[in-house]
Amino acid sequence: MKLVIVRHGETEWNVQHKVMGQLDSPLTAKGIQQAKAIADRLRRLKFTSLYSSDLGRAVQTANIIAEICEKKIIFDAELREWNMGIFEGLTISEMLEKFPQERQDYEHIGDEYIIPKGESLAQCRDRGFRILNAIAERHSNQNLDETGDETVVVVTHGCVLMGFFEMVLDLRSGNTWRFKLDNANFCAFEYVKERWSLVVWNDVSHLEMMEPCIA
Repeated sequence: MKLVIVRHGETEWNVQHKVMGQLDSPLTAKGIQQAKAIADRLRRLKFTSLYSSDLGRAVQTANIIAEICEKKIIFDAELREWNMGIFEGLTISEMLEKFPQERQDYEHIGDEYIIPKGESLAQCRDRGFRILNAIAERHSNQNLDETGDETVVVVTHGCVLMGFFEMVLDLRSGNTWRFKLDNANFCAFEYVKERWSLVVWNDVSHLEMMEPCIA
C-alpha cells in the first residue's frame, strides 16, 4: 500500500516560534491557503481513506482536505504531536528562562529525556511508527486501485513525520536537521511485505502558485 503523509498547515505559533506539542494554535491565513493547495493536489490522487491527528491544527487541515476530496476523516490520538510537557507554549529563550535545568537536561540527554508532564522524543517516535504501521497493516491488500495498491492519506505533525522518516531510513537520531520539513507538504511511503520505502519527501510544488497573504 501507499501512504501519503501531510504535515498540517502553518499556525500562529509556528510564526512566533513557540513550541506547540499537544497544545494548539490555529492556522494562519497562509496555513489555510496551504491546506487548500494540498487538498487540491490530493483531489487528483485516488486515495481511499483519510486519517488525522485529533489536535486542532491537524483537524483544521484535514477538514479542508475532507471537504475538497469528499472524504470522511478517521481521527486517532496516536497521531498527535510530541507531548513536550512543561515546554509547550514557550519559545526556546522562554524555556531557558523558566526551566533552565530541564532545558539543560533535555539538551544533554537528548531523545531519551522525558520532559516533565510530557514524553521523550523517542517515545513520540515509537508511538508514531507504531500507529503508521498499524494503519498500513489495516489497509494492505484492501480497496486496491488499478495498479494493485491502496493509497491512504494521513495528516499529522512534524515530529511524528520526521521520526517516521528516521525509522524508515534507519537514520541515527539527531541528523534530521539536514532535511527540510515544511508545512502542508506531500510525503509518500510504500509498504510492501512489512517493509517501508521512501517514495517522495517534502514535496511542496503544490504551494508554488499560492498568492501572497495580505496581513
